[in-house]
Amino acid sequence: MKYILICTIIFLPSLFAIPIDLGNEGPSAEDSKLLQVYLDKFFPTYHKDGRSLEERLRQMQKFFHLTVTGKMDKETLTVMKKTRCGVPDVSEENKAGTTIWNKRQLTYRINNYTPDLPRWKVDETIVKAFQVWSDVTPLSFRKTSRPADIEIFFAHGDHGDYGRFDGRGGILAHAFFPGSGLGGDTHFDEAERWSEYNRETNLFLVAAHEFGHALGLTHSNVVGSLMYPTYTYRDPNSFRLPSNDRRRIQRFYGIRK
Repeated sequence: MKYILICTIIFLPSLFAIPIDLGNEGPSAEDSKLLQVYLDKFFPTYHKDGRSLEERLRQMQKFFHLTVTGKMDKETLTVMKKTRCGVPDVSEENKAGTTIWNKRQLTYRINNYTPDLPRWKVDETIVKAFQVWSDVTPLSFRKTSRPADIEIFFAHGDHGDYGRFDGRGGILAHAFFPGSGLGGDTHFDEAERWSEYNRETNLFLVAAHEFGHALGLTHSNVVGSLMYPTYTYRDPNSFRLPSNDRRRIQRFYGIRK
């Protein structure tokens, strides 16, 4: 059974049912739309859930360690405008738990390449991103040209999985929980400018995060963890998997011996 981590937007009642606290400026139409879309995508409501938009806003503020007011304020908007992963922070899978791979040797296939980097650099970066997880677990990853457990694509806009990319900025990439079909697949937004350095978006950091999802990890609200939803640059050459992420993945797959 596949577990899809991409959320379809559900249009709910007017945003202005939520108290607004943006000083004397008031919310712009763009900010109001952003709040609606953001909560629908990352803190969605599900069948029989019944949570109001304000309740979900409070949930979002708590997740990101903001002041929990239930109001659309400047602090909240700042977080919403950060570049990030496209996987929901709260989903039905978060509540029910997720599956993991029932094998320890996984295959991956790079179906196309970004023109932003040489092909050999993309290959090298993907190997390094998988190594983040194989260094601390018994997992191993092998590249193949045949159908694979983890299919990797660079894609624009609508690309056939109900998780439309939004152009440069915003959502950088998304992935799927382990399983058949789309399970494990990892997609990068080709509208981004991918880099091996601290320019635009670092491919290694995003790939390592998304492969965490492909192995079964949901987002973490621990600031500084690899599985934190928003993008923050750190030097790939000195990167070490934070302890929170290491403990979580080892609960799934055990410790590398």
